[in-house]
Amino acid sequence: MTTQLTSGPRSGAGPDKQVALAQPRGFCAGVRRAIGIVERALDLHGAPVYVRKEIVHNHYVVSELEKRGARFVDSEDEVPEGALCVFSAHGVSPAVRARADERRLEVIDATCPLVAKVHQEALRFARDGRVILLVGHAGHEEVEGVRGEAPERTLVVETTEDVRRLDLADDTPVAYLTQTTLSFDETARVVEALRHRFHDIVGPHDDDICYASQNRQNAVKELAGRTDLVLVVGSRNSSNSLRMVEVAREHGAAAHLVPDVTELDERWLEGASRVGVSSGASAPEILVGELVDRLASLGYADVEVQEGAVEDVVFSIPGRLADPVTGRTPRTPLADEVG
Repeated sequence: MTTQLTSGPRSGAGPDKQVALAQPRGFCAGVRRAIGIVERALDLHGAPVYVRKEIVHNHYVVSELEKRGARFVDSEDEVPEGALCVFSAHGVSPAVRARADERRLEVIDATCPLVAKVHQEALRFARDGRVILLVGHAGHEEVEGVRGEAPERTLVVETTEDVRRLDLADDTPVAYLTQTTLSFDETARVVEALRHRFHDIVGPHDDDICYASQNRQNAVKELAGRTDLVLVVGSRNSSNSLRMVEVAREHGAAAHLVPDVTELDERWLEGASRVGVSSGASAPEILVGELVDRLASLGYADVEVQEGAVEDVVFSIPGRLADPVTGRTPRTPLADEVG
């Protein structure tokens, strides 16, 4: 567990050099739930616990869980027949669930509830006979899972140019859905293009982009307006972290992804007196702390935590993983680290 970062000068602060720390940042409720599921499964069942794909897209999290006995596999076919298998936070298609049933796997589903909502919307639109236009990145695990609900009726679009190229009549009954970790502004442009082109179009009742992605992007926008450089802690395969870097750049700041402190390029700091720091929804706070400590050693020791949205969303884990005596969800070291 890490110490919560707070505002104030640190030893070695250089003149006019400051770090602005975004709030909120780091783990969201869905990530905490998914990590906690793997930790509780290990507590209750022992190693190994098989996990289909990375439980969340962060190399540090995966490494720490591997040390405890989690085994990450690319396919349910790699899990021994009858063994325990956790589905990742990004969700899976019905075909994956069917293959898991065929192999008699004991499945624990760690799909983020906000991703599960998109799956249900896809089913509803497919039953209504609409073509589903799924705004997202082809090949991303979340997109593959949602598309699998109605593969014959689903087309993936990523840009406004993709909308223009769709081989559909303008009066085709369509519905749009979005990947939960996209850039809010870019997605709005794509949705606007869809609405402009198609006459019979419907969408979800609520925005599919998750609250945590929106909050972190909003915080980064504020950082970009107040700093010379924005550093986003997150892994290279983390969609929401990559979008945060893009958002910072779109709002006028130089910005870079920092998977961990060893990948900080000190040349980025040249000419920067104020450095903004944030982290993606799957990045643990320990990595942020290490980056802030490194910046302090380089003279950026005055830390200001900016005000931002307060997140109090909590997603419960499956009842089978609760404490058998109290019925409550015990705290787990990685999922419940201070953010």
